[in-house]
Amino acid sequence: MSSPKHIFLCAINNILSGTCKEDCKFCTQSVRYHADIERYSYKDIARIVEEAKQARANGALGYCLVTAGKGLDDKKTDFVARAAQAVKAEVEGLNLIACNGTATKEQLSYLKAHGIDSYNHNLETSERYYPQICLTHAWSERYETCENVKSAGLALCSGGIFGMGEEEEDRQALLRAIASLQPDSTPLNFYHPNPALPIKTRNIRREEALEIIRKARYLLGKERLLMVAGGRELLFSGHEKQMFEAGANAIVIGDYLTTSGAAPRKDQLMLENLGYEVATSCDSH
Repeated sequence: MSSPKHIFLCAINNILSGTCKEDCKFCTQSVRYHADIERYSYKDIARIVEEAKQARANGALGYCLVTAGKGLDDKKTDFVARAAQAVKAEVEGLNLIACNGTATKEQLSYLKAHGIDSYNHNLETSERYYPQICLTHAWSERYETCENVKSAGLALCSGGIFGMGEEEEDRQALLRAIASLQPDSTPLNFYHPNPALPIKTRNIRREEALEIIRKARYLLGKERLLMVAGGRELLFSGHEKQMFEAGANAIVIGDYLTTSGAAPRKDQLMLENLGYEVATSCDSH
């Protein structure tokens, strides 16, 4: 792991948007809630490559290819594999991450063989609270996919979302479950309300979020990447130093899946002003 003064940057590319039939109450990509987002199927691979080049130019070392939907099928697996090969052929120095829902060991092995380095699949919340936010699939399927990721020899990226109405015991249970998987990286997301979604408000304050970061760092150890991802601007704008001092050493730059993030240059200036440097090598991952 590089010095805590070095912050790992990750960028997200939503390569298949807004077509999910699941009922996750926190997700604007579900067609059930008719959120006002851009919806499209299978982004042009040449465009994905160009966006990867821009992300790398902005300092990103992690680049995540995200598809809406419950999980992988043959068509989607092939598409992600072809996109990964195209990116790897033209962009050096990226840790290529796939985030495509539930997946078998065979599908994950195929992605690994075609250039994917890491797979992101979040547990989202505790097993106890999960039926309150999703009924179309079980929490156990999420955990099993994370185990499949490790079996396939990919690096595992797994985290969750806080502030969806869960109780403190659910937050602690989620952190313990994440730690039990020993992921290589963990994104901590803080719920971003949308008027179309059933979960209307966010029940978490900055101090509570900081305590979650501290607990996650304690449980995961010093060597793991701990990323503050969705909701960062809502909770930590102007308070990023506290976030890093609590144990975070990675952030998402640019836009999220369906919400806008800060301009990458703004985040670069923020890090510079706080005395941090942008990590320049995946060797620290």
